[in-house]
Amino acid sequence: MAIEKRPAAQLVGKMVVTKEGRRIGNVRDISFETKTGELIHLIVGSPTVYANSLNIEKSKSGELLVPYSSILAIGDFVVVSEEDMK
Repeated sequence: MAIEKRPAAQLVGKMVVTKEGRRIGNVRDISFETKTGELIHLIVGSPTVYANSLNIEKSKSGELLVPYSSILAIGDFVVVSEEDMK
């Protein structure tokens, strides 16, 4: 799936929700491969209680690392597939 290119600043602060509408948290930053520029994770801060109940990889500081491959759409929200986050 090809997602339209957007500056990182347009993603930071957006709410991340599952395709079922459950809130995960807000995009705090992104991680990417420096050699290729490939996006690896959305770094999600302020995780919700629901997000903490999921088995999602976390950074050392406790932020969620949502894989790029789980992103379904980007608009007012970043919509992700819960199944692809595990």
